[in-house]
Amino acid sequence: MAHHHEDAHDNGHGHTHMDFAEMLPMLEQEAELFTPLYAQAAAWLRERQPEPELIVDAGSGPGVISCLLADTFPGARVVAVDGAEPLLERARERAARHGIADRFSTLEAELADGLGDLEYPADLLWASRSLHHVGDQRAALTGFADRLAPGGTLALLEGGLPSRYLPRDIGIGRPGLQSRLDAVQEEWFARMRAELPGAVEETEDWPALLGAAGLRHAATRSFLLDLPAPLSDEGRAFVATSLGHRREGLADGLDADDLATLDRLLDPDDKASVYHRADVFLLVAMTVYVGVKG
Repeated sequence: MAHHHEDAHDNGHGHTHMDFAEMLPMLEQEAELFTPLYAQAAAWLRERQPEPELIVDAGSGPGVISCLLADTFPGARVVAVDGAEPLLERARERAARHGIADRFSTLEAELADGLGDLEYPADLLWASRSLHHVGDQRAALTGFADRLAPGGTLALLEGGLPSRYLPRDIGIGRPGLQSRLDAVQEEWFARMRAELPGAVEETEDWPALLGAAGLRHAATRSFLLDLPAPLSDEGRAFVATSLGHRREGLADGLDADDLATLDRLLDPDDKASVYHRADVFLLVAMTVYVGVKG
């Protein structure tokens, strides 16, 4: 099962500790580009939970999805929860620009410690690729479930498929570059998980884990972002950011040929780079698991 840890949200710099505040520009770049996918997921959740009064975005980052949820549910109050205050500051600024500051607030809390001083139970709790940064995922899910109102919904976005940007054979280097990057990334992800405080090995059977947290697994659905070639400048910028981040973070696990290929792909002056290629695309699949309380 893929974790989408090849992207800005999850990639490392040769070690497994991540400073998410430092990654702010990349987090925003990705979330804004992926907005059509998140909008599909939010519309689907609206069918299941039409009028939540309180929505919590657990692991909100800079608040791009938090504000999307506020737009999708205009009658709801939204609380963005994150452990990095610089990201929450950006979320508040975004909410103000969107004209929703009067029903938007933030809460600084580490998800491993629960949801901090959340005043009221949530009708909809959204956790997008944040749970796998908590050592004990089962305990964190139980904490999420405890903060749901009766009949409340937990939407857990984890897994999906590895993103694809390029054909298997790109005419330079050995074919299959992205598959090899994925293999090295999986090893990195396993180390990252093992080194988290209080890390517990867990089979990633999310419906079963929702059940163990006392929730009824109600639905699972995957959502697609399909941006075909030729990609927009914004899309190319994201692909360059993602590949550059992986080039930096995974260098020790890649052979010289693949590193040289990545260097060409990332060189704006090289006609074979992602800045100029006509065959660059973006194909992403993400999976949402829904649990309901009571």
